[in-house]
Amino acid sequence: QVQLVESGGGLAQAGGSLRLSCTTSGSIYSIGTMGWARQAPGKQRELVASITNDGSTRYGDSVKGRFTISRDNAKNTVYLQMDSLKPEDTAVYYCNADLAYHSGWYRTGDFWGQGTQVTVSS
Repeated sequence: QVQLVESGGGLAQAGGSLRLSCTTSGSIYSIGTMGWARQAPGKQRELVASITNDGSTRYGDSVKGRFTISRDNAKNTVYLQMDSLKPEDTAVYYCNADLAYHSGWYRTGDFWGQGTQVTVSS
């Protein structure tokens, strides 16, 4: 089974930092774009950051200049370094990956992790 597992969430003070990790495992042929989204209570899920195979990155307007996305293809892992955290960053953060994988035959699809809670205090 294909799985995405996030780690690194927790509590931080405003102005502090956290680093999230997401490792993908399973019968995977290749990994395309990877990214992070977040969802706060009562809010729609929003893009935080994404990164393509060639290293092209995109960031949501609210995190530009504060968050950095990176990936380690040898480890099938994507990271989100979060600096200068603000209380409004409080949300569940979800990892996403566009995968080519084996499930009886070659298939492609988007997969999501279970989410990790990030809470930033004032």
